[in-house]
Amino acid sequence: MRKVLVLLFISLCPMLAAYAQAPVSAPIQSEQTPQVKYLISLMTQRLAVAPLVAQSKWNSGAAINDPAREQAILADVQKQARAIDLDPRFAAAFFQAQFDAGKQIQSQLHQKWRQQKQAPFAPAPDLAKEVRPVLDQLTPQLLMAIKAVQADLCQPEVKHALQTATFGQMDNEVSKMAVSTLQCP
Repeated sequence: MRKVLVLLFISLCPMLAAYAQAPVSAPIQSEQTPQVKYLISLMTQRLAVAPLVAQSKWNSGAAINDPAREQAILADVQKQARAIDLDPRFAAAFFQAQFDAGKQIQSQLHQKWRQQKQAPFAPAPDLAKEVRPVLDQLTPQLLMAIKAVQADLCQPEVKHALQTATFGQMDNEVSKMAVSTLQCP
């Protein structure tokens, strides 16, 4: 597991470095709150795991979509949200958007690999033992982060920061999907 965590860290570093160096206009950069920057950083980290999930599922032949697993995670997310006084429906909707964005990344990669006739990855991470624990560690951090920004979602600078957020190397469709629930109520 240590080897995969090291590989995960190594794979995240370039993406996080690219995110940190991404050009952002000066007014917006100065208006972003630390809470919004932190949330975007956590979302970037979560989405950066999607290629590892895609590799594992590619090797195993598992389906990208796993509704039963998603429902179990969403039930746990709602329980954790209640414990921190966060609207469980809002939390579940946010995580569903993260799932959808991750599945979009996985689908894009699988399509690319089919076209390239990609052989199984060696070594591919073990989804249950090595990848999911990383995602599980991010979940409570993401819940706290969305709680911290929830009251400010109608603020113009927060709306703009989220609408223009990019998550490392992710395409615009994935970015929009990831922030789709972080709208002004």
